Amino acid sequence: MTADRTAASDSEHLTIAIDAMGGDHAPGAIVEGAIQAVQQLECRVVLFGDDAAIRAVLPAGELPDGVEIQPTSEVIAMHDEPGAAVRKKKDSSVVRTAEAVRDGRAHAMVGAGNTGATMASALLRFGRIRGAARPAIGVPIPVPFAQPHLLVDGGATVDCSPEWLVQFAQMGRAYARLRLKVDEPTVGLLSNGEEAGKGDDLRKRTYALLEGEPWFVGNVEGRDMMSGHPHVIVADGFTGNVALKTVEGTMKAAANLVFTTLGAPEVKEAADVLAPLLLQAVTDYLDPDTIGGAALLGVDGVCVISHGSSSARAIVNAVALAIDCVRGNFVDRMQEAIVGEPAGAGVTEEAYAS
Repeated sequence: MTADRTAASDSEHLTIAIDAMGGDHAPGAIVEGAIQAVQQLECRVVLFGDDAAIRAVLPAGELPDGVEIQPTSEVIAMHDEPGAAVRKKKDSSVVRTAEAVRDGRAHAMVGAGNTGATMASALLRFGRIRGAARPAIGVPIPVPFAQPHLLVDGGATVDCSPEWLVQFAQMGRAYARLRLKVDEPTVGLLSNGEEAGKGDDLRKRTYALLEGEPWFVGNVEGRDMMSGHPHVIVADGFTGNVALKTVEGTMKAAANLVFTTLGAPEVKEAADVLAPLLLQAVTDYLDPDTIGGAALLGVDGVCVISHGSSSARAIVNAVALAIDCVRGNFVDRMQEAIVGEPAGAGVTEEAYAS
């Protein structure tokens, strides 16, 4: 049995494999976050990447207890084509990170680099869980002053069939139980109108398959993003990723508008009082570093994908999410959601490639 599915007691120190070279601020922010995670979460971490580069950013140049380095000779850059790079750069930091989970040397992996490469590494090294047609990224969408809801898929599978979207809904509900602590999560289908007949052929056929499920609330629109209802919003990876980036851009624009307005001379005195309060609210509810990362659903292991600009704080929260997934039997939950049985042997890399 691989380490990601080993039952872990609350007292057991889990081992998390981290791609130290992935992300805009790597390796500095990644290493800093990994060390903080060990201190705050009582876990162990293994950093995969360039040994000299990692050691150069260690505090006082010393390797803290609970932190290990596994040197690698290659890095998959943000501009690399994910599938080809994963197959070609077999000694890259992200590929070796995934292999650590596959081989039972780590319980879960965290990567903030090339999203496609992180996903492909997990998919090709872990394999898919039995019955899973394609993977999906479960992305928490922030809701001001409330718990987030989940967008599935955030960009893993851009071309989908209706049957795959049904699986995304099933896995999304299982993940919402773990991530959102909701007993009976509701699911909506992202479309261009809430009426049953709205949408393209994919949406209409998916609606017909989901209709009648007690947890299916029907179509939802883009304006429902960040509303908190329903608990899970299902989309193909192309539509979901566009929606996700739209939300991110809108949040940034809104934040810039607020703080630019507060910076005007005529409101400066009041702004000096209000700005710290507003900044704290934005940080607590809208900052992606608070969420840490998104889980990859449908693969036979725990993979948390962090955003490219992850800070040390984001890495700590990503590790915390990975630990929660391991302790919450994430893989078994996904398997049971699809076929109603505990997880078994996944689809191997060779089977996927064929």
